[in-house]
Amino acid sequence: MLTSLRPLASTSIALLGVAWLVGCGPVRTSEPTSRPSAMAEHDHSGHGTPSTSTPPASQPAPTPPVAHDPDPREKHFRNLRQLTFGGENAEAYWSADGERLIFQSTRPPYDCDQIFTMNADGTDVRLVSTGEGRTTCAYFFYPDDRRILFSSTHETDASCPERPDYSRGYVWPIYSSYDIYTANVDGTDLRKLTNSGTYDAEATMAVDGSRIVFTSMRDGDLDVYTMNTDGTDVRRITTTPGYDGGAFFSFDGKKIVYRAAHPEGEALEDYRMLLAEGLIRPTELDLYVVDADGSNRVRVTHNHAANFGPFMHPDGKRIIFSSNMHSLDKGGREFDLFIINADGTGLEQVTFTEEFDGFPMFSADGKTLVFCSNRHHANPGETNVFVVDWVD
Repeated sequence: MLTSLRPLASTSIALLGVAWLVGCGPVRTSEPTSRPSAMAEHDHSGHGTPSTSTPPASQPAPTPPVAHDPDPREKHFRNLRQLTFGGENAEAYWSADGERLIFQSTRPPYDCDQIFTMNADGTDVRLVSTGEGRTTCAYFFYPDDRRILFSSTHETDASCPERPDYSRGYVWPIYSSYDIYTANVDGTDLRKLTNSGTYDAEATMAVDGSRIVFTSMRDGDLDVYTMNTDGTDVRRITTTPGYDGGAFFSFDGKKIVYRAAHPEGEALEDYRMLLAEGLIRPTELDLYVVDADGSNRVRVTHNHAANFGPFMHPDGKRIIFSSNMHSLDKGGREFDLFIINADGTGLEQVTFTEEFDGFPMFSADGKTLVFCSNRHHANPGETNVFVVDWVD
C-alpha cells in the first residue's frame, strides 16, 4: 500500500525512511539515511536491502507473546502483547474469525517484504507469498478465511525492485509491476486478479466478502477502486487529482475510509511530473470517508500533518489512525495512534511514544486492537506487531 505524505510531514517521513506510511499503499523503502522510527509501507512499495535489525543468532528472539505495560496515559489499553521480534514487520490484519493475523515482513533470507501469517498469539509463523519480488498489503478473504489477498511484483522480476534516485529528494516508488493476487491461506493456488499494466495494490476486503477496495493507476492517477473478488466489475471511487489510497470498508460495508494527498497549483504540477516517472514525493495526508459507491465524501482531518492507516471501529462511528500532528513543531518524527469521530469531531490521542505507532485494526467485536510499533525494540529501526485489549 502506498505507505506515505506533506511539506512538514515529508521531513519526518524521510527521517523515518518508511514507505509504510501509506499503509496498504506504495512500499516502504530502506532509505540510505538513518531511520529513527520503525514506521517507514509499508509503504507497500519498498526496495529491500537485508535487514540489519534482526536479533543476533546469540540472542534468539523471545517466544511470543511477550507482555508489556502500556504507557500510563494509554487508558484504552490493557494486556499489551508483543508478537514479533526484530526486523521490519508491518500491516498486520485480522482474519475474520480473529484467530490469525496476516502481515508483511522483511526478514532473512528475504531482502524485501514477503507475506506471512501467524496465530493471534504470535506463534506458527508461515510464509504464504512466493518468496520472490516485493509484496505488500495482505488481507484475509472474508467472511470464511479460506483465501488471502496481497500485491506482488514477482511476476515481473523475482528480485527486489530497484530503489528510486534520492538525489532529487525523498520520493516513493510506484511500481507498475505490482498486481493483486489471491491464494489459498497456505499460499497455494495463486491467482492474478489485476492486469492493468500499472500500479495495482493496497487491497482490502469488505467484511461480507462482496467487494475488494484497492488503489490503481489504471486511469492515469492514483485512485481508489472497488471490484468483485474475482477481479471483475471494476468501479472507480475517487477522481480528485492526487493520491488516494490505503482504503478500508466499514464493518457494515456502507462506507470506505481512506487517506489522500490532493496538491494544487505548482504542487500538483510537481506531483504529475514525478508520477509520470513512477514516483511520489511525500506530502500532507488527510483522511476521508465516502459511501461505498464514492458519493457523499467527507473530509475528516484538516491538520497539515501525515495522517494514515485509518480503520473504522466496528460501531461505524469512530476512526482510529496514525498521525504526527502533535509533533510537527519537533520535526514530525513522532507518530502515535489517535481516534476521531467519522465527522471529524472528538479527536483523542490513544498512544504516547517518542517513535512510531501505526497500522491499527480492530477485531470484529472491537475488543482487541492490532498495531505495529517501534516500542520495546531490541535494536533501533525495528518495527514489530503488537496486540492489546481495547477498553472504551
